[in-house]
Amino acid sequence: MAEEPLNRISAPSGSHTTRATLILEDGTRYEGFSFGAARSVSGETVFQTGMVGYPESLTDPSYTRQLLCLTFPMIGNYGVPDRSVKDAFDLPAFFESDQIHAAALIVNDLTDAHSHWNAASSLSEWMEQENVPGIGGIDTRALTKKLRVSGSMLGKIIVGDEDESSVEFVDPNKDNLVQGVSLKEPRVFNPDGDLTIIAVDVGIKYNQVRCLASRGVTVKVVPFDYDFSAEEYDGLFLSNGPGDPAMCDATIKTLQKVLARTTNIKPIFGICLGHQLMSIAIGAKTFKMTFGNRGHNQPCTNDQSGRCYITSQNHGFAVDPASLPKDWVPIFTNENDGTNEGIAHTSLPYYTVQFHPEATAGPQDLECLFDVFLARCRNTSDVTPMPKAIATHLTTTSYGTISAKPDTPSKVIVLGSGGLTIGQAGEFDYSGSQAIKALKEEGVMTVLINPNIATVQTMKGLADKVYFLPVTPEYVEKVISHERPDGLMLAFGGQTALNCGVELWKNGIFDKYDVKIYGTPVQAIVDTEDREIFSRKLDEINELCCPNIACTTVPEVMVAAEKIGYPVMMRSSFALGGLGSGVVQTPDELKEKARVALNNAPQVMLERSLRGWKEVEYEVVRDRDDNTITVCNMENFDPLGIHTGESIVVAPSQTLSNEEYNLLRTVACKVVRHIGIVGECNIQYALNPESCEYYIVEVNARLSRSSALASKATGYPLAYVAAKLGLGYTLPELRNSVTKKTTACFEPSLDYCVVKVPRWDLSKFPTVDKVLGTSMKSVGEVM
Repeated sequence: MAEEPLNRISAPSGSHTTRATLILEDGTRYEGFSFGAARSVSGETVFQTGMVGYPESLTDPSYTRQLLCLTFPMIGNYGVPDRSVKDAFDLPAFFESDQIHAAALIVNDLTDAHSHWNAASSLSEWMEQENVPGIGGIDTRALTKKLRVSGSMLGKIIVGDEDESSVEFVDPNKDNLVQGVSLKEPRVFNPDGDLTIIAVDVGIKYNQVRCLASRGVTVKVVPFDYDFSAEEYDGLFLSNGPGDPAMCDATIKTLQKVLARTTNIKPIFGICLGHQLMSIAIGAKTFKMTFGNRGHNQPCTNDQSGRCYITSQNHGFAVDPASLPKDWVPIFTNENDGTNEGIAHTSLPYYTVQFHPEATAGPQDLECLFDVFLARCRNTSDVTPMPKAIATHLTTTSYGTISAKPDTPSKVIVLGSGGLTIGQAGEFDYSGSQAIKALKEEGVMTVLINPNIATVQTMKGLADKVYFLPVTPEYVEKVISHERPDGLMLAFGGQTALNCGVELWKNGIFDKYDVKIYGTPVQAIVDTEDREIFSRKLDEINELCCPNIACTTVPEVMVAAEKIGYPVMMRSSFALGGLGSGVVQTPDELKEKARVALNNAPQVMLERSLRGWKEVEYEVVRDRDDNTITVCNMENFDPLGIHTGESIVVAPSQTLSNEEYNLLRTVACKVVRHIGIVGECNIQYALNPESCEYYIVEVNARLSRSSALASKATGYPLAYVAAKLGLGYTLPELRNSVTKKTTACFEPSLDYCVVKVPRWDLSKFPTVDKVLGTSMKSVGEVM
């Protein structure tokens, strides 16, 4: 019996009034509204967990004839870019092909009122132009849960009053979908390259062409049934594509001819469907997955190095690693479901991966696999086995340095957040409590220093011993002298704990009592807190903070402001809650602000004012083995110039395109690795609302108020994990706190949105300035 229709939301006000129904092959019905082209269609119903990148996903040929359900609820916020803009290789600059390949789009909440500097139209307008239907107002969470249990299902979307029986369920996997998406004649890109790469188009994404051509090679893209075995080339590339790999017999047979060679052997690199075709060609087996892997947050471990990477994926079939013939080994494994994600020959230069290293949409962590491929094409004398070559490249090209696992301590001091003051106290209670919980699980005796009795972390039964003392160098040294701990953790008490730890380190107290710092090294903390050092660290990796000048006296401040030009942003180093920071319009105002700030901090930094730019944050986690993930990103509703604690904050970001989101994500991982964070930190950006221009505002080498928000928003226990990482665990070793089975080395993909609104108690502070600025005045927040 057919199930009752499931309803979610109504159509956007004043638009999309035509009713539409999604019907699955088991009779389940979902009622919604039609957008895009008003026509009925059938296909295979699949879901994708990416939070950005709908233009790239819709134009990915791998989605051919699929009804694509996006799990992220609000779709269309940043519109669709101009389709006529071309890149350096005469390809559409913002898309993965020349057309939409998905049969239809299924969303919860459709946005027509898009807002983005690069938008040329709304999502619905684009889909209507492409004659592709969409259905909105669907409970995409309920649909996704059903598909996860039952597997991908055939479905059809019926628009308006059209007869349901006139649209049949059709299984696209029974057809050779590659034949429909592959080009018909060869096409050459970058004809003046130093090498020639044959790229077999079984549904190639344009960014794969870009990743090859931008590295200086000539790319000759050929049809799927082209006899490339007779061609002269320096390397062979097998693209992604749609459908069942067994249907692509012509490509498999040509590939087998190439693999049968004993001379003139050339490197081969394959992606997604190319990975499956290579596997079949060597005699391995593939199988249809229950619901496939489609999204941007799949963790994959390199079997040889043990490093885990976040990957973009879009596939419904997988390779059985147990069926691999002699001389072939797995090189990547999916940490979520254990499926194979890559294979390589042990002596010949052949390797393929299931995930998408070229991403778009998705993270760019493994785009370097194109470098491995072309390096082997250029250096034909290199006989390093590909599994070793890949692992070596991954571990030697990272910006981070691996650190040894510390000895497990028997007693650790945790610095709490200090007294009841704006910018500390209760907002760091969550972090400290979670850290103590993690330490106790490992059998470590915990000693807490925190004068605030009105906190969870000071409750009886949590820490083994509590000192209700100020978190100052003098008192902390006395506790160290009395307790003689093995180590100390600085990252869970906010700025107060960091400042105290840095002072103790500078005074040689840790060396005096042989106390180790567990987690982020003190030098890394100094590198982020000292504005001048921080600027130099960013310069070492070609990243930018806003043009700035460090000053330690008022006269230096006045001279620096004249060089930069008014208005200027003044930031205090080692400051609590942005104290002493602000945008300054005039010399007289600056002189007074600088005097006050330098009475409370040793240094101030003057910067170009970026007031009005977007402020975006990422919560980043890194372990001692250099595995790095971004757990949550957040976008401030208020523009730059308003302290994050004063601003309405939305998680995840709502107006960033895939290009912006993953650009900033990549930079975050790069910076955190270079600084040497071990545990959790927060990185803040200023993003130009009219371009992709950005500056790094700061890195907080500790748990922050945003960390608590991110933990609650995503369900990822940042402080708990950070404490475990401080003890020497790696992310792949830790378990996901929700599933208890999969790894903690993953990036949560939300199917909801969280909004944080600050709370002020102005009745207690009648004389306070009620204008929002860069110094924090809020006393709490509501989610």
